[in-house]
Amino acid sequence: MGSVKYVLSVLAAGLSLTGALRAQNAAGMSAELKAAYNSVKNNLLKSADKMPEENYAFKPMPEMRSFAEVLGHVASAQMHACGAALGEQKTAGGEDTSKATVMAALNAAFSECDRAYDALTDANASETIKTGRGERSRAGMLAGNIAHDNEQYGILSVYLRLKGVIPPSSEAAARKK
Repeated sequence: MGSVKYVLSVLAAGLSLTGALRAQNAAGMSAELKAAYNSVKNNLLKSADKMPEENYAFKPMPEMRSFAEVLGHVASAQMHACGAALGEQKTAGGEDTSKATVMAALNAAFSECDRAYDALTDANASETIKTGRGERSRAGMLAGNIAHDNEQYGILSVYLRLKGVIPPSSEAAARKK
C-alpha cells in the first residue's frame, strides 16, 4: 500500500507541475509556482465540496485517515508552510470533522497561502526563511507546499473514486465519454 501511495503522489505532483512548466514565459518562477498552487487549490476545494457530508468520516482502511482528516491535514500543513513563508508561526486548529468545519479550516488555510504566493516574487524567492526543520528558501518552502498538496489530492482522489465520485481533475475526461 505504501509504494502505491508513493507512486500516486509522485504522479500527481508531476502532472500538476507539467501544466505550470508548459506555461513558462516571461512571467518568471514566482508566477509558475502560483499557477501550480492555484491548480491544486482548485482540485482540493472541489474535492472537499464534491464529497457528500456523510462520507467525510470515510476511511478506506481503519488505520488510515478519514476524508475529513486528510483535508484537516492539508489545512494544518498549509498554515504551517505558508505562515513560515510569510515569517509567521500559524497553526490550524480544531478536531471537528464536519464538512462545514473542515471547509472553513481549508478556506482559512488557502487564504493564508494566497497571501504567501501573492507575496512571492522572483526577487525574494531565494530569501532564506526559518522553519521548524531549519532554513529553506521562500520558493522552496512554497514548492514543497505544492508537492504536499498534490500528494494529498492523490489520496483524496482515491477516496472519491471509492465512493463513486469523479475527482475534479478527471471531470473533463469523464464528460467526453
